[in-house]
Amino acid sequence: MAAKQISTPLQKVGNGLGLVGASVLAGAIVAGLAIPAVGAVGLGAKSTADDFNSISDSLAIPTLSQSSTIYDADGGVIATVYSRDRQVEPLSKIAPVMQNALIDIEDHRFYQHGAIDLTGTLRALTRNASSGSTQGGSTLTQQLVKNIFIEEAGDDATLVAQATAQTTDRKIKELRYAINFEKTLTKQQILDDYLNITYFGGKAYGVEAAAEQYFSVHASELTLPQAALLAGLVQAPSQYDPIANPEAALTRRNEVLNSMASYGTITPAAAKAAEATPVKLKIKHASEGCITAKKGEEFFCDYVKSIILKDPTFGKTAEERSAVWYTGGLKIYTTLNPKDQAADVKAVEDHAYASDKAIAASTMVEPGTGKILAMAQSRPYGTGTNQTEINYNADSQHSGGGGFPTGSIFKAVTAAAALEQGIPLSYTINSVASGDFPEMTNCNGDRLLATPGDENDTTTPYGNINMVQAMAASVNTYFVPLEAKVGLCNVVKMAQRLGLTYQGSADSKSPSGLTPLDQVQTLTLGVNSLTTLQIANLYATFSANGTYCSPTAISRITNSSGKDIKVPGSNCTQALTPSVAASVNTLLHSVVSDPGGTGASIGDIGGYDDAGKTGTTNNEDQAWFAGYTKQISDATMMTSPSAPSTYSLSGKTIGGTYYAKAWGYLTSGAVWHQAMVASMSGLPHLSLTVAAKPADAVKATTTTKNNGNNSNNGNNNNGNNGGNNNGGH
Repeated sequence: MAAKQISTPLQKVGNGLGLVGASVLAGAIVAGLAIPAVGAVGLGAKSTADDFNSISDSLAIPTLSQSSTIYDADGGVIATVYSRDRQVEPLSKIAPVMQNALIDIEDHRFYQHGAIDLTGTLRALTRNASSGSTQGGSTLTQQLVKNIFIEEAGDDATLVAQATAQTTDRKIKELRYAINFEKTLTKQQILDDYLNITYFGGKAYGVEAAAEQYFSVHASELTLPQAALLAGLVQAPSQYDPIANPEAALTRRNEVLNSMASYGTITPAAAKAAEATPVKLKIKHASEGCITAKKGEEFFCDYVKSIILKDPTFGKTAEERSAVWYTGGLKIYTTLNPKDQAADVKAVEDHAYASDKAIAASTMVEPGTGKILAMAQSRPYGTGTNQTEINYNADSQHSGGGGFPTGSIFKAVTAAAALEQGIPLSYTINSVASGDFPEMTNCNGDRLLATPGDENDTTTPYGNINMVQAMAASVNTYFVPLEAKVGLCNVVKMAQRLGLTYQGSADSKSPSGLTPLDQVQTLTLGVNSLTTLQIANLYATFSANGTYCSPTAISRITNSSGKDIKVPGSNCTQALTPSVAASVNTLLHSVVSDPGGTGASIGDIGGYDDAGKTGTTNNEDQAWFAGYTKQISDATMMTSPSAPSTYSLSGKTIGGTYYAKAWGYLTSGAVWHQAMVASMSGLPHLSLTVAAKPADAVKATTTTKNNGNNSNNGNNNNGNNGGNNNGGH
């Protein structure tokens, strides 16, 4: 059935009458509509006409608020977000029977009149005069104008009330703008705009959203009974709601069918057959927001949201960026890899339960691009018991919790700084069982005085060992003297080049809103609170031959017209020379491959070339493992986010497993191993670029799986506490 279009010699108001004539007529009509008594028409007409002429005849149809959809890297839907559930569709994709049903019930002379339907309006005037009511004869064009006012009001209740108020002022504006629309738009354009802007109840704006909400079909697929029901909703969506008021909706639907038959759009027989059809709803409840995302993807969705709400790429002000997120009608394509995400989620959930006091969090990043491949944590998204809305993989600027101390994970940064200065892998230090933190100077020029407290968890001295042996066994009394030799400030600058410019927690005093790294002697032992995303990205730099790429979650965005819009990309720099990166790879490969390596028991992930590092903080408050192949860098962490800092994971049952000692390779390492085996499966075997080991580095280290002892670095001469001595494994 084609949408009917009736040609007529009648002139359109605003075209044939001329603006002055239209204003006088409009003034009389509006005055009559606003004042019940016909005798009062003359009293209000002149002033109303003057008001009419004072209004600009220009009203732009706003860009309609539409829902945005977020996709993973394979095109799967992660979530849909909106302030108004709407998908704008051209008239060619709206069933003709829907177009005709709306016209016949709301404005059956639509194709015969201009902005004002004189017949309908005079009928309304007569009714008003006889009943004392204030009924109107609004055309679809006038209703379109009213809907534009409502759309512009948004969710502001005061503005919505003003946009719908039954006042003379509003009627004047409606008529003025309606006349201009009839002059500048075709009837088809007006109908198109109306069908996409109007409200159909529930959360559905526009006929496409309404068709999907009530019948789970597209607007192009609507049948006659379905179209009649939707057309009937426009007048009073709540009153005729087919879910809450099915009988009223049925009665109203049949009124629409009778109107269509009486105007000759359908035959009486077709109307009778449609009336006999029961209302068959197939409700598709509208759902929006990251909380509706697939299990485990909610936190990544929140991360994407935080980017759009904060990055000036999407608007200069918070209001502009919020409008982009909630109303832009965007298609947001992300970097999330479904295979990696599923692997990370399962590994996390298999080793830490939502009901555990401890949580596990894990992030995967692609080396050389900065793409975030996966983001998972054991505590589900929500506000209920054993749920959280905090993303423990991200910093506080991205809906995160601020990170946690990393322990010996940080030793790789110190090693990179040393190698860059020409200190070789063969460099030896007499690594005693315990010693002092040597005097150091931070980047502010502050002297940090020597203080005792650098210890390993074994009383056996390591003796003269080189850098490879020290990294494999994570020897604190090697890396603290190495930090002093390199220079504390040089280690800090290396960390900054590798993306660790801040801790993950918020600091209102910092220009960036995040806390700068603590420049203390225990820096190399991992006292700063960092996130799994920061660490995964740090280690990805070593895999990518020294190329650091800032993390990125969005690969592409198209607007409601299908055009690409600018997105913040990854900023890649050569943070390390390839030779330095190769030497770091050698160090971290020794952790998972050498007999004395703290990660040797979890290093085999199906024969793939890998490298990694354990990290365990004082008392086993936090346990880490970060590792990588050529294709994936993954950092995993366990801690108790709500417990005091003295809460130890040791002696606790986590994910059904009891840990007498909750070292990194046992706890987070098990999560990492399971996730990486699943993610790497089927990928090509690529080799990491490594440097040659010193001849004596292949010797087994004296102790394996040692853990840093509890001790505190004393106060320096500036009164700053140096933090805990975080050890390794």
